[in-house]
Amino acid sequence: MQENTSFSKKVKAELEKRDFTVYEKKLNMDDSEPERKARSLIRRRFLEAGSITDPNKDYHLEFIARDEEEAMEICEALGRFSLDPKETVRMGHLIVYLKDASQISDVLNMMGAVDALMTFENVRILKEVSEKVNRRVNCETANLQRTVSAGIRQAEDISLIRDTIGFDALDPGLREIAELRLEQPNASLQELADALSEPIGKSGVNHRMRKLTKIASDIRERYGENTR
Repeated sequence: MQENTSFSKKVKAELEKRDFTVYEKKLNMDDSEPERKARSLIRRRFLEAGSITDPNKDYHLEFIARDEEEAMEICEALGRFSLDPKETVRMGHLIVYLKDASQISDVLNMMGAVDALMTFENVRILKEVSEKVNRRVNCETANLQRTVSAGIRQAEDISLIRDTIGFDALDPGLREIAELRLEQPNASLQELADALSEPIGKSGVNHRMRKLTKIASDIRERYGENTR
C-alpha cells in the first residue's frame, strides 16, 4: 500500500481536523438514523484501516476488514448509498474496495473530505478530457491512414489502367475521377467529389472507384504477374 500513502494521508489528515458532526448536519439533515450510522462507520473504518490511491495513478479506494463480519458491515454501509463494493483477499487480509471513480467521489463526499474530493474531481476531469482528446486524435489518425492507404491502392489501380488499356478506354466520368485521383492521391472521396467538373456525392465517387478497381482486377487476371 506504499503507493497509496501520500494521498491517503492527506485525506485522513483532513478528516481528522474536520468536525464531521457539523459537516453531517449541514449536508445530510434528511438522512435516516441507519444512514447516519453507515456514514460514521465508513468514515471510522477508513481512518482506521482504509486507503485511497492517488487519482493521478489509479482509481482505487479500499478498507481492510478484520473478519468476514466487518467486511459485510462495510459492504452493507456502502450499499446503503447505492455503491457497489467488491471483496478480495490479499496476503491473508479481507479487502473491501471500490474502483469506480464516481463511487469513490461519493465516499469522499460522504466522509466529509471536501478538499480531497475537489482534488480527486479535478484530476478525474483532466484525465477524462485527455482520454477524449486521445480517442479523437487516434480516430482521426486512423481515418487519415485509411484514406491515404485507399488513395495509394486506387492510384496503383488507375496507373495500371493507364499503362495497359489507356484512359481512352474509359467513359468520361471514370476518366475524370481516374485523372483526379492520380493528381491527388491523398485526397478524401469527398474532396475528389468536390473537385469534379460536375460535382457528385461521396457515394458516387466511391461507386466510380469500385468500377476502376474492378477494371484493374480484370486486367491483372488477364495479363497475370507482369501487371503487378
